[in-house]
Amino acid sequence: MRKILLALMAMLPAVAFSQGFQVNLGGQKQIGMGHTGTGLVQDGASVFFNPGAVAMLPENSIQAGISPLLFKSVFNPSGTDAQYRTANKVATPFSAYAVWGPKASSWKLGLGVYTPFGGLTDWGNNWQGKYVLQSLDLKAIFFQPTLSIKLADFISIGGGFVYSHGIVNLKRAIPVADANGQDGQAELKGSGHGYGWNAGVFMKTESGITVGISYRSKATTTIESGNAIFRVPSALQSSFPQPNTFRAGIPLPSTTSLGLGFYPSKQWTLALDANLVAWHVYKSLDFDYAQNTPTLQDTHSPRLYRDGFSLRGGAEYKPVTKWAIRGGGGYSSTAAQDGYVTPEVPDANRYYLTAGLGYKVANRLDLDLSFEYEHLFKRTQTNIEANFAGTYKSNVYIPGVSLTYHW
Repeated sequence: MRKILLALMAMLPAVAFSQGFQVNLGGQKQIGMGHTGTGLVQDGASVFFNPGAVAMLPENSIQAGISPLLFKSVFNPSGTDAQYRTANKVATPFSAYAVWGPKASSWKLGLGVYTPFGGLTDWGNNWQGKYVLQSLDLKAIFFQPTLSIKLADFISIGGGFVYSHGIVNLKRAIPVADANGQDGQAELKGSGHGYGWNAGVFMKTESGITVGISYRSKATTTIESGNAIFRVPSALQSSFPQPNTFRAGIPLPSTTSLGLGFYPSKQWTLALDANLVAWHVYKSLDFDYAQNTPTLQDTHSPRLYRDGFSLRGGAEYKPVTKWAIRGGGGYSSTAAQDGYVTPEVPDANRYYLTAGLGYKVANRLDLDLSFEYEHLFKRTQTNIEANFAGTYKSNVYIPGVSLTYHW
């Protein structure tokens, strides 16, 4: 019993560390073009994609957007024909940007509020993996003030301080039953904060190609006093003291990006991005409980994640002044090594396809729409700690919309 409970506690919010939940839904134009944007000057979302490009923006602007995310996963336990599916719940990543600078100045200020990490997964209370996970709701919200300076007509630099605010709520069953045969339940919920930075360089070459390089640092979010709630039979309450709190750190990884922009004609823009995500910072998952018992001990659980990469491409075509048509796609590698895949993180190598439309509603008002489909390759795994084996098949559907006012 003690080993089972310790394993359950050790595996709590691992979802925060999956490449699969680094959502990167920073802007609708960029999503529509396959998540490219490091080497382009498009709108205020450059605060996220490349702060170095912000000073090249021709106008001041305010914009806001949302990208409702539906994650659908199916699990087939090894040796059975059973299938378990996640509930149809929708996460709501969002982004908002403001960019301002005096007319004809060499600098601009920017502010971004966006959600680069997050997820909403609900397997229900009665599936085979209920002792590993029932549900998870995770959000990481970044606040980024930014300064960008144009050093010359062909080069600009920029950077910003990042404050991160993380919120997590995770539930799983405990294999102890009450008089009615109902399982116990563990719920971890809390919030924390962390710090990081984002910097970039943007260049225009003599050949007309634009080049961008950006770096988003690691932002370790620390939960100092999250609530550890255990619903167990009264005979076991002394083993799970209440109230109780926990401390944990979530090392959200750094990302290094290189982007290129090509302009075959006035109507066409083509873009390529390559990204390296430093998931190696996630070496272990540690929990420090304020109150311990022989059953409930602090845990140190190795994860040994590996770095992940993404390759992305996209295009924009403007047939007339008011309209823009966008499309793109890409490929991302998994961060979770064999043996460390869980229902919180049914991560796998994936490809994605995107499309988008832009429409100038008025002289100073733009509407942008996007849609993304992600397909995760089927992955059969046995988790080392829980000895939970089976095959995951997952897909992600993400529509999006934003409005931009510029002057």
